[in-house]
Formats: sequence, structure tokens, C-alpha cells
Amino acid sequence: MLNAPSDDQEILLRYKKTGEVELVGILYSRYMPLVFGVCLKYLKDRDEAKDAVMQVFERLVTLLRTHDVEQFKSWLFVTTRNHCLMQLRAKKGKITEELSIHFMENEGFQHPEEQVQLEEDLGKLEKCLEKLELIQKQCVNLFFKEEKCYKEITLVTGFDINKVKSAIQNGKRNLKICMEKHG
Repeated sequence: MLNAPSDDQEILLRYKKTGEVELVGILYSRYMPLVFGVCLKYLKDRDEAKDAVMQVFERLVTLLRTHDVEQFKSWLFVTTRNHCLMQLRAKKGKITEELSIHFMENEGFQHPEEQVQLEEDLGKLEKCLEKLELIQKQCVNLFFKEEKCYKEITLVTGFDINKVKSAIQNGKRNLKICMEKHG
């Protein structure tokens, strides 16, 4: 596209005036990595995140014609986040229905040998966790048991983010080795 404006605000004004979809394409190429990152953060699945990126930008074609957007980047972030949250809510309802049917059909049925094996594995895992270095044990517990993110773990432990990542990675490897050794 010739004479494409470089400023987001110019692009938005020109799009609102002309309706040239190519202008939304400029914004798409500019902000696709941001939108993909937000989608991936919330949806935790690459394919779903890719689909969500396309859905968000498809919606932009109509939304930008009717909304007065002053700070496009922050508005896009909020719009993307809301889109992902709506997808998660819709998915949550479907999962709940599927799980409730699944549990009702299988309620009370678990093979005794599977239960014993599971308890043994959990016991081994607890013993292996105790054998980890203190920093690894602390970071692994916060990450997997308490489902904290790296940033939250750095705040709780006082360790820098690289040390936290390293402790989790080394802890996972050491747990795997320990479990295989005792399994």
C-alpha cells in the first residue's frame, strides 16, 4: 500500500474515513506478536492462540469503524485479553458438562491395583522431593503445587528469575532421575 501512515492514530483515522482493510493489515503486522503473546498466556495452547489472533483481528475490522480509540496498543491489549477470557469461560462450561457426565458414568470405579500404584508413585515422589536441594524443592513446590508463576516465585523467595528458572528445571530433572532410580 502506497502512502501508508506510520502513526497508529493516523491509521485509525484514515481507516475510519476510508474503510480500507489494508490499514487494519498494517496494525495486524505491527501488533500480531503482542496479541499472540497475550493469547498464548491466557489460552496456554499455540493453536488456540493462533486462532484467537485471527479472530481478534477479524473483529477489529468492524470494531475500529465504530469505536473511538485513543491509545490503540493498550485498547488492543484489553480487547485481546477480554476475547481470551470469553473463550475460557465458554470452554469452562463445556468442560464442566463433559466432566460431570464422565464422573457420573464412572463414579466409584477405580481398579484397586491402579489406586495402589498411584499411591506408591505419590509416595516415591514425596521422598524424591525431600532429597532435592532446598532452593529446588522450594521453587518446584511453588511452581507445581501452588501454581505460582516465575515472577511470583521471585517475590516469595527473593531469588532472581534466572535462579528460579534454573532451580525448577534442575529440580524437575533431579525428580525424574530419582523416580526412575526408585521406580
